[in-house]
Amino acid sequence: MHFLLLGATGRVGTRVLERALADNHKVTALVRNPQKINQRSEQLTLLQGDACHPYDIRRSLESVDVVISCLNTDGGTVLTESTPLLIEAMKAQGVSRVVTIGTAGILQSQEHPGLLRYETPDTRRSSTRAAEEHRKAWELLQASSLSWTVVCPTYLPDGEALGTYRVARDFLPEDGKSISVGDTAAFTYSVACSQEYVGCRVGLAY
Repeated sequence: MHFLLLGATGRVGTRVLERALADNHKVTALVRNPQKINQRSEQLTLLQGDACHPYDIRRSLESVDVVISCLNTDGGTVLTESTPLLIEAMKAQGVSRVVTIGTAGILQSQEHPGLLRYETPDTRRSSTRAAEEHRKAWELLQASSLSWTVVCPTYLPDGEALGTYRVARDFLPEDGKSISVGDTAAFTYSVACSQEYVGCRVGLAY
């Protein structure tokens, strides 16, 4: 397969890239600073650019089968700027499958039907800005005709893949408290290699 990977220099994106290259897939990584990518492979194409620029997104999608976006909010509006551009470019290029990383805050609340987890009275978030960015990106994907999946990990400490995590469609697994970067990357990559969990958010936790 040929993946476009956005956010390849981040904690999750770095590990997704390792897995894809280890399985001998082609990967195009659109990055602002190619020097931050340590991996080298004949299967890897590094494009210097910005996911918030329409031209860069369009050129990065050439011959791509699946998009994996590990972009985060970067303390700003990266997601709400880049997601509409990505959707438009994917439709123009005939690419339908996209897997993105969200946050457990945009999953449905178990205790408060009709609310997302970040909207509930008992949320521990000091700020909802990042969750609102993720929500807008998810709603844009939801309104598109793409085959999308949003992977929603809870608290995300560094750590290797253990392979013992739990998943739930649109909700966080009960009493889920954390999930390692390694397992988040492993699950995201496995979903991108399949048509599983199309059209839903997926809660991820131990």
